[in-house]
Amino acid sequence: MAIREGSLKAAAARLGITPAAVGQRIRALEDFLGTDLMVRGRSGLHPTVELDRALADLQLAFSALERVTDTLDFQRVTEIHIVADPDWSELWLLPRIKSFRSEHPNILFCINGAGDVPVRLGAPDIRVECHRDAIGEALYTDLLVPVCSPRNIHRVAGYDQVDELEGLPLLHVERRAEADDFPGWPEWVAEFGQRKSGVDRGVKYRHLRLALDAAREAVGFVLAGKSLIDRDLRTEDLVLVFTEGHQLQAPYPYRLRAREAAESRPQIARFIEWLRMETEKTRLSLES
Repeated sequence: MAIREGSLKAAAARLGITPAAVGQRIRALEDFLGTDLMVRGRSGLHPTVELDRALADLQLAFSALERVTDTLDFQRVTEIHIVADPDWSELWLLPRIKSFRSEHPNILFCINGAGDVPVRLGAPDIRVECHRDAIGEALYTDLLVPVCSPRNIHRVAGYDQVDELEGLPLLHVERRAEADDFPGWPEWVAEFGQRKSGVDRGVKYRHLRLALDAAREAVGFVLAGKSLIDRDLRTEDLVLVFTEGHQLQAPYPYRLRAREAAESRPQIARFIEWLRMETEKTRLSLES
């Protein structure tokens, strides 16, 4: 996957694990084989001569394993394996999935490599992704809004009545390789103004959920998908900086893709039906 995607970071996003975990597994394999497998070039990762000789056979072997997995279905029929956008799974899916699990207590989950059962061989049953190359059924498109702790809202317009965010600490989320065109503070300010300088300065976080933790502690202001903060808004752990407008539409939707023939399994069909109903509620809420 690292060779196919061109980087450890992109491979990690596809596999639902961290780049460090990908690197550790590659190093362990290199140590076991006693040879290097990859080299880094200007255009990304490339196979060494040793790996290049084996790539064609490896690709055939992994394709065969995928077919065997589909045919024999190594997992118990009660298991659902999901790879999803990490922030979406943490902030949107996990809080809601409790209701599904209460109605279906015998269904077990593995989400991004963690859960009731370990990661299995082969493709996940379901993918939910949000990037330019994602394929599958569109669920909903998020709206990006500035939020902060209630303890910080009084600071808005403290320095400048026109550029109301001027001088305030902005929190940023690092852009993933496959979503490097996803908007952040610079794009939001270009659309709505409210600040003249320093739009790209501030603490950067690897994941939105970490930036939201900081925002709850009144560290600064963060731009977040509205669907991912609805619980914080209800509990008033976070508040909207601007109550009307000032929301930027995400450039692409969250997309659902099921493994071929996965929906023929009753437990997966039930979960996908539930997921469609829940995301429809979110879509309607964002449009209201």
